[in-house]
Amino acid sequence: MARHILFLTGSLAEDRLRQVLDSLAPLPFQATIVNLGVKVAALATTDIILRRLDSARGADLILLPGRFRGDPGVLAGHFGIAVERGPDELEDLPQFFQRQARPLDLSRHDTRIFAEIVDAPSRDTGAILAKAAELRRDGADVIDLGCLPDTPFPHLEEAIGALHGAGLTVSVDSLNVDELRRANRAGVDYLLSLTEETIPLVDEGGAVPVLIPTTPHDLDSLGRAVDAMNGRGRRFLVDPILEPIHHGFTESLLRYHAVRERWPDAEILMGIGNVTELTDADTSGVTAVLMGVVSELRIGHVLAVQVSPHCRCAIREFDAARRQFFAARTAHSMPRGFGNGLLCLRDRRPFVRSAEQIAETAARIRDPNYRVEVSSEGIHLYNRDGLHSATDPFDLFPGLDPGIDAGHAFYLGVELARAQIAWQLGKRYAQDSELRWGVATDEPQEDPSGFHAAGPTKRSD
Repeated sequence: MARHILFLTGSLAEDRLRQVLDSLAPLPFQATIVNLGVKVAALATTDIILRRLDSARGADLILLPGRFRGDPGVLAGHFGIAVERGPDELEDLPQFFQRQARPLDLSRHDTRIFAEIVDAPSRDTGAILAKAAELRRDGADVIDLGCLPDTPFPHLEEAIGALHGAGLTVSVDSLNVDELRRANRAGVDYLLSLTEETIPLVDEGGAVPVLIPTTPHDLDSLGRAVDAMNGRGRRFLVDPILEPIHHGFTESLLRYHAVRERWPDAEILMGIGNVTELTDADTSGVTAVLMGVVSELRIGHVLAVQVSPHCRCAIREFDAARRQFFAARTAHSMPRGFGNGLLCLRDRRPFVRSAEQIAETAARIRDPNYRVEVSSEGIHLYNRDGLHSATDPFDLFPGLDPGIDAGHAFYLGVELARAQIAWQLGKRYAQDSELRWGVATDEPQEDPSGFHAAGPTKRSD
């Protein structure tokens, strides 16, 4: 961390910045605050900073507001020291400095994701390839071809070859012995799932089998299958089968624990679809809990499906979970503060300012531009003409300028709708920015080097 940090700010945020830094005392660095002579430093351009900042004041880091829309590289070259953007909100500075002291690395994990195409026989090879590419983008490591009962799969071999040609690892999941045999002979990488009765299929190819008990409760049959594979000196995975809630869920979790104790070095696979697909609950939370079991038991493989509409992000969620939980486990920590990918509906700290703090800022505004903020008390709309607060945007309408143009009215409607959603759910809201929904949606793409171009409210086609 830098020894001397120069904080650039504007008049509206200067007092808040001093309060936040005072709350962090004693600081592990020297802090110098420079007011650039603008109301909002985030609106200062690179040229404004070059004109108004005479020197780096002996600092070895210049910290810009997070929403600064300029080129830090130009500033770094001019002043000869490091220049970085800080957090979007001043109140997030403590967390920002913690991350600086302990950089967050989410590049690593130790769990592979099998992503099943549940209706593979009903898709032609081109459609299978397209779906596989989508699943790989979401984080899948293995593409699982799910076979269907009483549904021929004449292009099974062709599909396996095409997926291999695209550089993908492939598994086949079938209850049909003939389909498993064909897949093994075609060079598939994994076979799901074999019991002690179908173990001889492995001798017809090089596929790694996933072993399951003959019936979910019969771990002795799983043990015999394990012994058979050990006798062959072949690699295998073990799946004790995760059951749906109210149909043996808790007992099945205990089976995973029993399998880990019985075979400490076994590679285990957990199929999570019986819980994510068959539970009407937001899957990010379900995924987090299951990932806790996976992490504690060192389960190296999960099989996920995305059939039900509410499970459309299951692969993305597990990809985020495996990285966050690996980082937390490596740090000997609870999975808190290691990424926001699974905080889809709510944020840990949604309301950064109180209604009183917002009112203090509103009292200093001298221009007609509307600002929108959200606190735990509701939505706040203000400009030089006053501050209006409500929990329903319609209640704010009487306080609006009656001469407002249609484009500005539309803009305020969008912003107030976002603000209401943020207040209702407990999401972080920032004016002029889309709400963040974790891995449930793509991260909004913003250009941090420049401002939005001036233009009409309505987007052109």
